[in-house]
Amino acid sequence: MRGGKGGDGCVSFRREKFVPKGGPDGGDGGHGGSVFLMAKRGVDTLLDLTGKHHWRAENGRQGEGGNRHGRNGKDLIAIVPTGTLVYDEETGNLLKDLVEDEQKACVARGGRGGYGNSHFATATNQTPREAQPGRKGQERTLRLELKLIADVGFVGLPNAGKSTLLSRLTNARPKIADYPFTTKQPQLGIAELPGYRRLVLADIPGLIEGAHEGAGLGDAFLRHIERTRVIVHLVDLCPTQGSPTSDEAYSTIRHELEKYSPTLAQRREIVVGTKMDLTDAEGAFEEFTRARGNQVYAISAVTGRGLRELTEVMWLAVEQAREQERVQTPELIDFGDEEK
Repeated sequence: MRGGKGGDGCVSFRREKFVPKGGPDGGDGGHGGSVFLMAKRGVDTLLDLTGKHHWRAENGRQGEGGNRHGRNGKDLIAIVPTGTLVYDEETGNLLKDLVEDEQKACVARGGRGGYGNSHFATATNQTPREAQPGRKGQERTLRLELKLIADVGFVGLPNAGKSTLLSRLTNARPKIADYPFTTKQPQLGIAELPGYRRLVLADIPGLIEGAHEGAGLGDAFLRHIERTRVIVHLVDLCPTQGSPTSDEAYSTIRHELEKYSPTLAQRREIVVGTKMDLTDAEGAFEEFTRARGNQVYAISAVTGRGLRELTEVMWLAVEQAREQERVQTPELIDFGDEEK
């Protein structure tokens, strides 16, 4: 991010008929534009900022004769999602936490315009031939991080089918294999629904027993689940020999969530039985549903069974969570400290 350079001051003298010794009349340069980040509700990802690495505001124009002030450069405003954390990449300092709709933060100020020669006229120097150059704009390398990385987070034991489901619902291409812990970091994807609706989905690396105490990979990523509105709990209905049963797998993950954060454990959860394309999956699904005593959705990411219904259920749950957030979020006072 770089603010615009200020315009140079002008060296000029009045040269008019019947106006002898008119004196200096060089105008000041215009101020450079600043770069702002503005949070917008309804923008879900930083995807629109990718591919453009340099954001530069407009430079100020040079001053002109006749004491004409140069035009100020236009500010540049980049739109980001609400909940975006803005860090200075070089110092690591947090510059701003954009949590409110239409909240702005100036991240690179424009340079001031230079004075024209009319500012340097004195009793002993009535014809100054000097002007001040415009100052350079502020330049920063920023790192943007979403405080809320996804609407929906997929959780479950390793090999529960999280990555496969993400690849079927979005254009994301996570690593998929038949061994545990193929996902080493959270994977994001955007699911496009009919009616111009969009969901941000996150595949959280597989959790195991003791994850809240640092076991496996899950301890490093439980914080990401805390930043999702809805949890989709995937359970393998046909686990391999020696693996926990479906009911044991569900109980293990629930225990880890409750130990990590009681608030997280109370978040809206959608339970999904996966791999319905395998033999004996129907019987396993009925048995698991009876054991749970609540609604369980059956899907097969391979054949596509139940995926349309699941996306609609996720959308409804996310909309309810958003509405609850709007009701609970207090009205904040804007003191205008972000202004240029």
